Amino acid sequence: MSVQRFSRATLRATPWKNGGGTTQEIASWPTGAGLDSFGWRVSIATIASPGPFSVFPGVDRQIMLLEGDGVRLFTHDGRVSHRLDVPHQPFAFAGDDPIDCTLLGSASNDFNVMTRHGQWRADVQVLNHATDIAPAPHGLLLALRGDWRLNDEACGEGEGLYWTDAAQAWQAAPQGGDARLVAVRFVPA
Repeated sequence: MSVQRFSRATLRATPWKNGGGTTQEIASWPTGAGLDSFGWRVSIATIASPGPFSVFPGVDRQIMLLEGDGVRLFTHDGRVSHRLDVPHQPFAFAGDDPIDCTLLGSASNDFNVMTRHGQWRADVQVLNHATDIAPAPHGLLLALRGDWRLNDEACGEGEGLYWTDAAQAWQAAPQGGDARLVAVRFVPA
């Protein structure tokens, strides 16, 4: 099993091809997989201007507002219409959908989870209290707000860890008042 620590502050930002924002990849599986070959992928995107999302055929997506005014997501045929304007509430949609977005104000930062359909499923939960996180062969934990104790690891706001290749359970405990943690468990489909 491999457990890796990360910090949002040190993640490299890659500009989008359309110039509408940037992406900071946190982790993907298998390690080093490209956008057409990952089994799962977690990233943080900065949406700086309106425009289309990239289409990912055969990929299930979940997105969650972290900071900013948010966006309105929609398809031109009306199948998807969603205001992503409340922080820390995951929204799921198919990567096959040609999603467009408009800004609801200034730029926003969003947490993104993608899984290859038929290979992996992602369980995304936002926690604000002490809890036991069930074992999963792969997963990721990110302190959204406040400090957390994750088993024996201390994680401050904006810090986290991810694991691969072996089932890992976690005891997550906030170390103060208004704390939030996102827990992503990846399980084979």
